[in-house]
Amino acid sequence: MDDPSRWLLTSEERGNPGTPLPAWTSGNLVRPLLHGAAYFDRLVEVVQQLGEGDRLWFTDWRGDPDQRLRADGPTVDELFSAASRRGVDVRGLVWRSHTDAMSFSKEENRALDREIEEDGGKIVLDQRVRRAGSHHQKLVLVRSPGDPSRDVAFAGGIDLCHSRRDDAAHGGDPQAVRMSDAYGRTPPWHDVQAEIRGPAVAVLETVFRERWDDPTNPDSGNPIAYLVDRFRRARLDPSPLPPELPPPAECGPHLAQTLRTYPKIRPAYDFAPEGERSVARGYTKAIRRARRLIYLEDQYLWSAEVAQLFADALEANPDLHLVVVVPRLPDQEGSFNATPQYVGRRQAIDLCVRAGGKERVHVFDVENHEGTPVYVHAKVCVVDDVWASIGSDNFNRRSWTHDSELSTAVLDTTRDAREPLDPGGAGDGARVFARDLRLALAREHLDLDPDGAEDELAIDVQRFVDTLEARAAALAEWHEGGRQGPRPPGRLQPHRPEKLSRLTRLWATPVYRLLVDPDGRPLRLRLRLRKGF
Repeated sequence: MDDPSRWLLTSEERGNPGTPLPAWTSGNLVRPLLHGAAYFDRLVEVVQQLGEGDRLWFTDWRGDPDQRLRADGPTVDELFSAASRRGVDVRGLVWRSHTDAMSFSKEENRALDREIEEDGGKIVLDQRVRRAGSHHQKLVLVRSPGDPSRDVAFAGGIDLCHSRRDDAAHGGDPQAVRMSDAYGRTPPWHDVQAEIRGPAVAVLETVFRERWDDPTNPDSGNPIAYLVDRFRRARLDPSPLPPELPPPAECGPHLAQTLRTYPKIRPAYDFAPEGERSVARGYTKAIRRARRLIYLEDQYLWSAEVAQLFADALEANPDLHLVVVVPRLPDQEGSFNATPQYVGRRQAIDLCVRAGGKERVHVFDVENHEGTPVYVHAKVCVVDDVWASIGSDNFNRRSWTHDSELSTAVLDTTRDAREPLDPGGAGDGARVFARDLRLALAREHLDLDPDGAEDELAIDVQRFVDTLEARAAALAEWHEGGRQGPRPPGRLQPHRPEKLSRLTRLWATPVYRLLVDPDGRPLRLRLRLRKGF
């Protein structure tokens, strides 16, 4: 591409002079891993090859030491602890979570810390977050000083924990987390991770180093947590990291840009003294270039600020379609858990529909072939089959300003030879990575031939949205008719936002704004009449 900055943030646009991260790197090879089973299988394959002097570093929102990465194991603890005993430098930054009673993972993360530390690994339970925030980055980093060709990173939406080991059939993970009864005993789970090779691996190492080396105590701002961790002899002072290695050699056609969110906190991060909102800025730049199609898979899709970005794009471009795949229901039941989420999603969808009309805004949820809803945890965006991202961040204010997040934007230098050659009509041309990612997801959701024989139903934008709408409507009609006759192809149904009474909105809206979707921007940005990230 002649000028990648038309799509990717420049260093100045990142808005964080406290970090040395480059604007982007070239020569990378990024491979999408659809579903936790595929990711876990690759992770086992890579880690089992590591030996003395190699490095295995990771960040996680939740980690379950007993989570089986393959049906017959090993577990997370077995894989990482065995690597440590072979002389691999194993280190982890794991969020020091809120209590399990609030549907979080405090005890699980402590168990992961304890069991890997027993075998020589070094785990930090990190609470350097904004109030009611979390560390939501999901990264596994492998560096091999003796054989740099094995350097690889895995980054995206998949935690090393229960419920994530599902596959395209979406029968769920036998080791399941407790969720809404609608998802069954083994909730189906749809997710995506990226396998990254090339110079971008060194960038992701910097992301890890910045957090590990930050001089602020990991229990900063929480004296009770500090005392508890002292009593439990948790690691409070991270040991020094080994010297940095040179970036891996170029190995592919992909430009990769590392996007992050960090909030404005006190004491400030050394590497982001005013926070960082490059996730928000990167998406904003790409979406403003959209002319024909924004394809989005997201766990939440909340926030008027985020939805306004889509609404503005729809109003400015009359041929633009927005396709969104979301969960049918929140993961937890109960009015206090679910209703504020309904408020946020309803606001976002209504704002987009007002801008583009129902003929250009297409919102779906997913089920498996047994009719059980699939929990969509993926965070994927494809714009005009040119720019694509896979990350940990959701499309809401929390992910774009408040919690730590990590996303990889990919711009392939290889043009796609399939018609239409330039769906956006701006001269950029469709790119292989972005189009292949969208088509892989479309094959699953529409029950298309997995070998690509039916890709003609999804490549052209108009035919794609027509096929989505037709198959989703047919499936909904089949259910409403008592499931008579053969099940229609496809796994999508039209998403129907929850209807909320005025009284419900009255109490749920402030809960949504203050607790569910808080704002982590500096006060000067929050007070500006025309808000920005």
